[in-house]
This record gives sequence, structure tokens and C-alpha cells, in this order.
Amino acid sequence: MEIVHTPVLLNECLQYLSPVGESYESHALMVDSTLGEGGHTYNFLSKFPDLRIIGVDADANIQKRARERLEPFSSRVKFYNGWFNDFYSSYDLNDERPNIILFDLGISVFHYERSGRGFSFRHDEKLDMRLNTASPLTAEKIVNEYSEEKLANLIYLYSDEKYSRKIAGTICSTRQTQKIESTKQLADLIYNCVPAKYRYGQIHPATRTFQALRIEVNSELSRLPNALHTAFNVLACGGKMGVITFHSLEDRIVKNYFRNLGKQCVCPPEVPKCVCGGTPCAVIVTRKPVEPTADEIKMNSPSRSAKLRVIKKVRDADESRLFGV
Repeated sequence: MEIVHTPVLLNECLQYLSPVGESYESHALMVDSTLGEGGHTYNFLSKFPDLRIIGVDADANIQKRARERLEPFSSRVKFYNGWFNDFYSSYDLNDERPNIILFDLGISVFHYERSGRGFSFRHDEKLDMRLNTASPLTAEKIVNEYSEEKLANLIYLYSDEKYSRKIAGTICSTRQTQKIESTKQLADLIYNCVPAKYRYGQIHPATRTFQALRIEVNSELSRLPNALHTAFNVLACGGKMGVITFHSLEDRIVKNYFRNLGKQCVCPPEVPKCVCGGTPCAVIVTRKPVEPTADEIKMNSPSRSAKLRVIKKVRDADESRLFGV
């Protein structure tokens, strides 16, 4: 089986999320919340012979590849096909709680190169971008049906694209005479509508718009806060949770939530005396995000923007930790 995706920050994940030396070392249960082709899971199972893992992924096609890859560990791995927020919200707390949880919020190289769903404009494919093909919303539907204002706002919000209004206007004027259906069609449209000097920057001028469309299609940011909170409360006390992010919007969500978990008190300022218990819910293991080494970036360029944050659970958290003060 040919493996397309290289797991990012692998050595760092194995180090910071290791069960070795923990009270649960001999019976640890881990959830890989974003299984993909199974790269992180394969290495965790290889390194820690007593570890068991539940692999979660919304994409049945890539999970099928992971099942094949992980067949040698079949007695120690189980699978869940669905969104990670659904997995954690339906988790029976009377069952064994996981001791380790990992989220890798990046999109697998498999999706860009082999899925055929239009995640990249390197290949001329239908505008889809769904991780879960049962979902009704596609990138094609967005570019052909969203209002100009809504389209401009999501492109700017989800990618900080400075020409978002120009791009949205061009998309909307173009779709009056022809449906926008393919990645090449959309990428060329964006390329031709932005100023000439913008076309020759470090990245293709359509890159940010494609990112924004993918985030919208898969509700990546809207599902994340509650997923983190629910996962944390599923995690066993003393267990560790690590999250790998790839852009500032999702990293800010993770950073703020972990910071709130580590606070001693989250009572509102108007409350004169602490009523929340006054003890942190977690210990922040990585005070600063762990980033890839120069060698990893050289060997695996998609890792260049990755950041890993890790916490260790002390106790369950209520909603005040999610929203902060």
C-alpha cells in the first residue's frame, strides 16, 4: 500500500503524549480524533505495545486505507466513521475513558492528491471539498449560490484574503453567464481578477480562497470549540490531550481554551468571591506551541505551519472554561 501523507510533528507527539511513566502506562487507551491514513496511530501502536487506539475519521474512503495499513495491529485498534464532535458528544462516560487524545487539524495530502474532490487547484477537479461526502454542502454550491456579501465575508474571515471583495464580485458576475464547476475554472478566475503584482507572490492568488471554501464546507472552525470541550470531559483525569493546528484561526481557539482550562478561577469580574472552585482543570504542558524542526520542514513542507499544544487533565470542566470571561 502506497502511503501518501506524512504525519507532522510525529516525534513530538510520541514524546509529549507518551504513556510511559504514567499510571495508565500498562493499559492506556488513546483516541486519534483525525485518523487520516493512520500515520500517527501506526507509530503510536508500534512504539507502545500495550496501547490501544480508537481511530476517528469523517471520510470513509481514507479510513478504509487506514484499516488496511493498521491490519497488523487489528487487536489493538477500533474505528469510528464520523465527525469527531459527534464521536465525543455520544461517548458513554460509563465506558472506559481514553488516557490520550490527539487532534491533527490538518488536511491529509491524500485529499489534495488522490481524493478527486477539488481540495487543490493543482488538478482540474469538480468543486467539492467535502471530507464527509454525505454532507449536503459543497464548494460548488457555495460559489454558485452564496450572496456576494456572504461570499466576500467568509473568504476574508477564513483566510484573511485582502482581495476578498474583488474575488467575490468576480465570482458573482461570472456565474450570471456560466456555472462555476471546476477547480481550474475557479483558480483561473481568481488569478485573472487580482492585480498583476499579486499574481506573482509566494503563493498562488487562489490559495487563500480555496482554504476559506474548505473551512466553510466542512464547518471546521464552528465544530472545533465544542469538540475540544467535549473531548476534554471525556478524557480520563491524569490523561493528556494534544492538538496540532495549521492556521492562526484554529490555533487561537485551541490556545484560548487551553488557557482557560489552566486558570485557577474563571468567575466573572463582577463576582466578588470565587464560586467556581478556584482550581485549574488542566496543567498546560507546552507553555509555547511546539513547532517543527528545520529538518522536518525540509523533508515535509506541509509541516511548516504546524503547531502542537498539549495539556494534562486535572478535573472535568464546565462551560465557563469553554467561553472564558
